[in-house]
Amino acid sequence: MSATVESTLNPADAVIDETCLAGDPWAKIVKKGQTLRIVDLEGNQAVDTIFYSAADVGERYSLTHTIQAQGAMYLTLGSVLMSSEGRPMLTITADTCGRHDTLGGACSCESNTVRYALEKRYMHSCRDSFMLALSHTDDGTGDIPRLTKRDVVSNINFFMNVPVTTEGRLTFEDGISAPGKYVEMRAEMDVVVLVSNCPQLNNPCNGYNPTPVRFLVWDPV
Repeated sequence: MSATVESTLNPADAVIDETCLAGDPWAKIVKKGQTLRIVDLEGNQAVDTIFYSAADVGERYSLTHTIQAQGAMYLTLGSVLMSSEGRPMLTITADTCGRHDTLGGACSCESNTVRYALEKRYMHSCRDSFMLALSHTDDGTGDIPRLTKRDVVSNINFFMNVPVTTEGRLTFEDGISAPGKYVEMRAEMDVVVLVSNCPQLNNPCNGYNPTPVRFLVWDPV
């Protein structure tokens, strides 16, 4: 069951406030107790996201642990994102969209080819964005731990609408978000946030027109 509630946090107080263009990656560490907000600036934009423990990137967001813990396939207000070690990573504390996909995965050149057409193979994909972001981790500052292509695991698709049919199939449908809708999460541990702001043009998950999103982070009040 989905639910919505607005946040009381003021964007003017955020310690991070950045915009990610359509198709671009974004990576940051969010510390325990900090709050991360993802804003769908123009509406109908899918935001593919993976979380890792900053202390040990071998511990990462787990689709199966999260679904099992909450007994639901979709994320909404109050959902707890669980790690591969069965520990809480983040909790959704505010949400004006109401439902987020856990099953649709990330687009890739292979899936674009299989789902759409051979000539779609070379179109930019979320896996490309993830790989681009990984090439800039471990830059010597020690801020973001080293990640490799083996670390690209099952992701969350914030704002994306992927209904499950009565036959158990997944369908990619027009989004349920709108301009300015957002989801907000409190970090329960230090996490690495890895994002692909989805460039998909072949299904309605982005309204056939990928757009920018905004990321804000607040320190604990």
